[in-house]
Amino acid sequence: MKIIKFFVCAMLLTSFSTYAQDDVKAERQQGHTNQNKFKQLYEEFSTPNVFRTGSGAPGPGYYQQQADYKMDIEIDDVNAKLFGDETITYTNNSPDELKYLWVQLDQNMRARDSKTPLIGSSSISPASLSSSVVKSYLKESFDGGFNIVHVKDVNGNDLPYTINRTMMRVELPRAMNTGDKFSFQIKWWYNINNHVKDGGRSGYEYFEEDDNNLYTIAQFYPRMAVYNDVEGWQNSQFWGRDEFALPFGDFDVNITVPADHILDGTGVLTNREEVFTKEMMKRYKKAQKSYDEPVMIVTDEDARKAEKSKSKDKKTWRLSAKMVRDFGFATSRKFLWDMMAVKLGEKDVMAVSLYPKEGNPLWEQWSTKAVASTLKTYSRMTFDYPYHKAISVNTPMGMEYPMICFNFGRPDKEGNYSDRTKYGMIGVIIHEVGHNWFPMIVNSDERQWTWMDEGLNTFTQYVAEQDFGEWYPGALSPQHKAFPSRRGPAKNIVRYMGGDQNFIAPIMTKGLNTYQFGNNAYSKPATALNVLRETVMGRELFDYSFKEYANRWMFKHPTPEDFFRTMEDASAVDLDWFWRGWFYTTDYTDIGVKEVKKFAVTTTPNDNGKRLAERYNRDPKSLVYFIEEGDEGYDDAIKTNTSIDALPTVKEYIMDNFTPEEQKAMKTAPKYFYQITFDKPGGLVMPLIVEYTYADGTSTRETYPAQVWRLNDKEVKKAIASEKEIVSIQVDPDLETADVDTSNNSWPREVKESDFDKFKSRVRD
Repeated sequence: MKIIKFFVCAMLLTSFSTYAQDDVKAERQQGHTNQNKFKQLYEEFSTPNVFRTGSGAPGPGYYQQQADYKMDIEIDDVNAKLFGDETITYTNNSPDELKYLWVQLDQNMRARDSKTPLIGSSSISPASLSSSVVKSYLKESFDGGFNIVHVKDVNGNDLPYTINRTMMRVELPRAMNTGDKFSFQIKWWYNINNHVKDGGRSGYEYFEEDDNNLYTIAQFYPRMAVYNDVEGWQNSQFWGRDEFALPFGDFDVNITVPADHILDGTGVLTNREEVFTKEMMKRYKKAQKSYDEPVMIVTDEDARKAEKSKSKDKKTWRLSAKMVRDFGFATSRKFLWDMMAVKLGEKDVMAVSLYPKEGNPLWEQWSTKAVASTLKTYSRMTFDYPYHKAISVNTPMGMEYPMICFNFGRPDKEGNYSDRTKYGMIGVIIHEVGHNWFPMIVNSDERQWTWMDEGLNTFTQYVAEQDFGEWYPGALSPQHKAFPSRRGPAKNIVRYMGGDQNFIAPIMTKGLNTYQFGNNAYSKPATALNVLRETVMGRELFDYSFKEYANRWMFKHPTPEDFFRTMEDASAVDLDWFWRGWFYTTDYTDIGVKEVKKFAVTTTPNDNGKRLAERYNRDPKSLVYFIEEGDEGYDDAIKTNTSIDALPTVKEYIMDNFTPEEQKAMKTAPKYFYQITFDKPGGLVMPLIVEYTYADGTSTRETYPAQVWRLNDKEVKKAIASEKEIVSIQVDPDLETADVDTSNNSWPREVKESDFDKFKSRVRD
């Protein structure tokens, strides 16, 4: 041992001396910052404080504001106008003094003088449809902005206000201190947009055949902006893409519509017996006890009669909601209406669908069941759904609000529909109902961090889609063994991540400023979480941590750091390398087998062994020699290839140093030796998943943690000792790391015929 220690010290001194001499001869390299991909995210993360802790949980000083609304709304069905009068009561729970309040006027994005159309790129095509030319150059733009009639305090005094596009600043008569409440009134109206022709997240759809409108209404009222500890007022303008940041509050809303309309929306219907017929009440009570199949509250026959009635009378529907961040509703005389009960813990929740006859038979078959399935899966993955109902409304778009969402998907006029239409409809219902959790309850800032609601929700949607296929196998076509999810599996994101880097932005980019919005905000973060769950953490650790995040931040306002920190805090898995790679960069995965060297063992000395023996003052015959394939002596050594415990020197060492009991406990001695070099042309750090296949047809799989790349981001070597001969090596055999180039994933290298070569072969045939 003394000899070895002396030798090591001598080598270190020699090396140091050599480097010192080299420094004299050559110019020193410039220093560099820490670019190691495993460094902690201290530079990127905000410093923990009394509001948000280092663990990712709300701190002792955490606060959030409250905005309560009392509204009277009326829809003019003849002229497609909405009239509103609201009283907002705002509570300042912050430690800050507030001199003014910011109110969101999202409909102003549709105002005639809106700047939204001006931020996009436009060009002239060599040929255009007449309709496109008329719409672009001749048609007067639709004026759908808010018309503010007045802003007053509760005593009727006018309050000064300033409108800056989609934001309105209301001046307070006196500053609000901590704990103060202030109530004020806003009266307004606006023209409701035809969202099918002119676009939009809400509006009306016109059915020419029966001359009726179907209204899905949201962003219809001046809404309070968020004030928080992170950035003060969140008063970023609404350009149309980024969605919303809203405080929680209580809503009491009275909505007046034509008497033959059917209406539902956010909150408890408090005057059900006034607006329901006796037959509807009877059906409703039946639905409350039906857990397997939906019950029709308004039948096809009822809806067809209402389509023709065109009542001139009015009816007011009264809805009351506690602790919600927003409000939406749908109304039409065309609606069919069905419901069923879903058991969640100790309570029942109503799964509800509203749809015109044009949605059948598809909607009657699957909509409410998709709602019910979503409630079960999301409750399992996070927390039990806290509200009393979840509504799915059939429209040509997808959008979400507390307790209600708007979803596309209809058959053709003959009632026929494709698998694509069916799966698309079920998928969007799961997605939009799932938004009740993210961001309606786990209330992230959609205006800034689109991925925090869309990405987390799309991930959970993938889990729910797979559950739906298991719970309702009748929904699957014969060729599908599982629900054909569009987003979630790692292989589905490969084309995007391996695409043109000029048009890819990191996930941690404001949604308005991203390229390929769907891939960036929905697909990539959802895939990242799926990879994290299935490949990096494992389901048990991931699910526990994900549930912890959801429960910590339900009915609160989390930031990205709160999510990242909680996932690590609850799992004891250091994931800074993962967040940095997937969320802060546009790196992609590309891991391959660069080189495989085979070795044979022998006790026949070679030159390297002689030098080693001399260095350690040993007999050359006492060493074990590894001879690489192709080197001198390899052919002779491989002929006598045997397990290493049969070598005399190894056998002697074992006999001298281990008891008989210890010898029996030893592993089966290896016979074959390999040195495998794995390289990483892609920049993204990922676990190294390798499948080794042996000559006898068996195989084993090894997952080397991502930290295997911590000291060399380009390549890593692995010495493999095996009792069986390895005949093939496959990296990422199940395509679970989103590897963008699998041509280098195997040894021996697989020669794959290109699409062009396949085409040439077909032509020759």
